[in-house]
Amino acid sequence: MRLISEEGEQLGVMPPKEALLIARERGLDLVEVAPTAEPPVCRILDFGKYQYEQAKRERQARKAQKIIEVKEVRLRPKTGDHDTQVRLRQARKFLESGAKVKVRVRFRGREIYHPQVAMEILEEFAQNLTDVSEIEVKPNMEGRSLLMILSPAHK
Repeated sequence: MRLISEEGEQLGVMPPKEALLIARERGLDLVEVAPTAEPPVCRILDFGKYQYEQAKRERQARKAQKIIEVKEVRLRPKTGDHDTQVRLRQARKFLESGAKVKVRVRFRGREIYHPQVAMEILEEFAQNLTDVSEIEVKPNMEGRSLLMILSPAHK
């Protein structure tokens, strides 16, 4: 196996027992870093410290990650104009804060036989929010509801 020291310099190719002996003399661990290489590559390091630093890097990566929220606004085909305006203001606030907005028009009873009404509501909804959003998923039927997803507009 090829052995690499804790400083990163190559110590050469040697049998596993000899590599393990060198690692123990230095009070460190022998870790296989490339088992598929020919010959396999092992490194002398403090494994506990290595695991700690690895976990620390993962935490930093998670912290740097931006989680996109998806907020939902529900309407019905018979929703009044004022109520629709309230939902528009809510959706605008969500989009300006960076969240995606799922606009759902739910059908109850015989309302489902008139999907064009809901389609008009969604088109008007999207039209009123064109300054802060763009349509990510066009309106489509999902069970007994018509669904559209708006994402914040790129500036």
